[in-house]
Amino acid sequence: MRFQRAHLETLLAVVDHGTFDAAARALSITPSAVSQRVKAMEQQVGRVLVQRSTPVVPTTAGAVLLRHARQARLLDDETTQALGADAGSVPTIALAVNADSLGTWFLDALALVRVDTEVVFDLHREDQDRTAELLRAGTVTAAVTAEADPVQGCTSVALGVDRYRAVASPSFLTRYLPDVDPSSDSERRLLARLDRVPLVDYDRDDDLQQGYLRRVLGHAPRGPRHFVPTSADFARAVGLGFGWGLLPEAQCTDAIARGELVELVPGRRADVALWWQRWNLASPLLDRVTDAVRSTAARHLHAPA
Repeated sequence: MRFQRAHLETLLAVVDHGTFDAAARALSITPSAVSQRVKAMEQQVGRVLVQRSTPVVPTTAGAVLLRHARQARLLDDETTQALGADAGSVPTIALAVNADSLGTWFLDALALVRVDTEVVFDLHREDQDRTAELLRAGTVTAAVTAEADPVQGCTSVALGVDRYRAVASPSFLTRYLPDVDPSSDSERRLLARLDRVPLVDYDRDDDLQQGYLRRVLGHAPRGPRHFVPTSADFARAVGLGFGWGLLPEAQCTDAIARGELVELVPGRRADVALWWQRWNLASPLLDRVTDAVRSTAARHLHAPA
């Protein structure tokens, strides 16, 4: 099948802007023209491409075309830039990344790219267990993910292991666990004491703290849960004594050394293996981003098993 570029760009606009009316404004055409272009594509492929919801959501077939549209745009932008045909043309690349990577090492990788490459980054923050879904949907070109098996049409390489430590502030221990001594109490006793005290979760889908105790106690912790949905503020909430939580080593080792945080179970840490998945596309820009992400991850994460 051969698809008209105007139709592909219209599909992108509808999904990115969420409604037919917003897409029309972005493209400087009428909503009727947007609808006609989408319908023409649907007739061409014989399938519905988007759910007419608010926001608009691509169907499975729509996700395939959406990925094709983004790939075509990226290659066009790179070609235009290489030819110098439009001095103001800067390619955009959409990436998905989990909050802790974004808050610790991922921006350092993107800064390396921008040293010698003009590019605009469109970052989508999502849990590492769900970033691969954005690849499947055609929303992003690459993702930091906990999923090792490559999404169809993508390649997957191991980045390393992000190691988390269970920590709390000294004031939290004084208030909620005054008789606990992490240096001498048994691991089982320490974990059992965490069962009913306040903890900090990123959001209601965050299973890191829940799984940490469930694997030992057989059930999720039953204490009160604070929800703090940004990486830096999550770490700050733990430091301020809201509750205990699992922090990546990049966010807690210095604070532990200074006595600002206490590692609650020194012998038990949580490892999250991360992979980099990207479109299997011959793109110099995507290659440059991949090289920067892999080299930066190698400096900040533990070596993959």
